[in-house]
Amino acid sequence: MSTAAQEARSNRGAFAILFGVSVVSAMGNSGMWSVLPAIGRQIGIPDVLVAAIFSLSAVLWAISSPFWARQSDLRGRKPLILLGLAGFCVSMTLCAVVVSAGLHHLAAPMVIFGLFLTARALFGLFGSASNPATQAYMAERTSREERTQTMATLAGAFGLGTVVGPLLAPLFVLPVVGLAGPMFAFAILAGIMLIVVQRGLPETFKPGNSDAAPRRRGFPFKGEGVALWKDPRLKPFLIYGFLVASCQTAQSQTLGFLIIDKLKLPPMQAQSYITLAMAAGAVAGLLAQWGLIRMFSMRPRDLMRWGVAAAAVGNVIVALAPDYAAVAIGFAIANLGYGFARPGFTAGASLSVGARDQAGAAGAIAAINGLNVVFGPLFVLLYRHIGWGPFALNTLILAGLLVYAMSQEMLRRANEGDAQEEATLASLERSDEGS
Repeated sequence: MSTAAQEARSNRGAFAILFGVSVVSAMGNSGMWSVLPAIGRQIGIPDVLVAAIFSLSAVLWAISSPFWARQSDLRGRKPLILLGLAGFCVSMTLCAVVVSAGLHHLAAPMVIFGLFLTARALFGLFGSASNPATQAYMAERTSREERTQTMATLAGAFGLGTVVGPLLAPLFVLPVVGLAGPMFAFAILAGIMLIVVQRGLPETFKPGNSDAAPRRRGFPFKGEGVALWKDPRLKPFLIYGFLVASCQTAQSQTLGFLIIDKLKLPPMQAQSYITLAMAAGAVAGLLAQWGLIRMFSMRPRDLMRWGVAAAAVGNVIVALAPDYAAVAIGFAIANLGYGFARPGFTAGASLSVGARDQAGAAGAIAAINGLNVVFGPLFVLLYRHIGWGPFALNTLILAGLLVYAMSQEMLRRANEGDAQEEATLASLERSDEGS
């Protein structure tokens, strides 16, 4: 077998393993979210605090992601992927133990909330290590022409996990552990993936031997110590990505409460309806990432425009929904849009920087994907006062992003063949310095 054929085979095997890592991670998070509204209402934790459980984790995720990205330049991609999986496994196990204690009324609701918040925070601190390392690993092994498809495939892995997680979660709601059962199950799956990565993922990266390692001590972008949000190559993608992720988080975190209230059922009886709606949304996201993107050879610029347009339509439908069916349909259409938008800005950001800055770009994207969760409780609070409020606000934000995607220079040129033109970059750098 030729060297090229061996390398291609190795890459396929590595991508399959990383695909599995992404699926398991998404299964755990979406599975937890599908049961969290019922958990909160059974234990007696207010809805806003249920959403806030993810806030500390999100802040730690945003702070630590760039740090782990730099560490992957120094220590290699595989060790950071392993660290992230270990953080996920430990955090999910502790969350399950805390929820079990709460369901059996072994402590007051606010004590359970504090312990749950702390257990989830471990995921934000250590689980964030795998995301930038995974993205950098895949970017280093694909050409620019393949990058958008690769990022769409990786996003599709999260989409698949988002489908499977809520579908599997009810199967693990068992007599002894109750609603904590899915968390125990996902922790076991994370442990299995940890072993698979350790034994099966090839690591060709030479730790400490990267161009990026010796020349970057601060942020991993052009200019020593330049803040992420000021780098002209990434700034537009980070703004766009943060707002898109915030809208998706807001919609996902309010969905369970909306369905419980719309159906006027006890939390446990409404659980199957929540699961079905979340699965429909995830399938729509998969349709975008595994079907339509490839079928129409959509490029980052197209994905970012069509994505926010479809997501805005979905939010309008949910805001005006008279019944459960309309909520599920609107949620699916919105997720179709997010399924376009998220690989669009991820691939665009990756294409906007060179090979030696891939880990840094991945760290920046991971940071904004985590930080947006901090605002989830505010959307839930808005929902408690104005039921259609979060979805109307999402619609306004997404409509503004459509205008931004069509007018901002780097986003308009976010395609494989033209995003790197030096004249455009130099012009943007001069304008940024002038401001």
